[in-house]
Amino acid sequence: MGLFSSINIAATGLTAQRLRQDVIADNIANANTTRTAEGGPFRRSRVVLRPRTDGPDWRSPFVPRPLDNGVGRGVRVTEVEPDRDSELRLVWDPTHPDAIQSGPRAGYVEFPNVSVVSEMVDLIDAARAYEANVAVVNGARTMFMRALDIGR
Repeated sequence: MGLFSSINIAATGLTAQRLRQDVIADNIANANTTRTAEGGPFRRSRVVLRPRTDGPDWRSPFVPRPLDNGVGRGVRVTEVEPDRDSELRLVWDPTHPDAIQSGPRAGYVEFPNVSVVSEMVDLIDAARAYEANVAVVNGARTMFMRALDIGR
């Protein structure tokens, strides 16, 4: 493991969590958007994270081999995908300009599938993960400084 490997791994987490926070903020900002450029109501977005498979191998020296679940190289964002699984909210408002005009759902307006409460929970989770990665960077910096002090 190189000198800056732990910082590089934490930096991938910082980048991923920052993007996650941006996507959550976009979801909250569009919680009442009933019309988009693509047509139809806004759909919440989700960030898909995967472990990085490129770069140097790193294994924890503190975990016994049988319990070690593999190489640590950080995380990467594979995509930001729209949430098409959850249903849109239907609100009765026949005077709304985007109300459905005909059919069994006439008079209803399709609102985004964004729950502000769950988005805030996700935002807290992303903020805590970001803070944990900052703590790793600060811990590594402190270790490097102590190692330099020993060398004096």
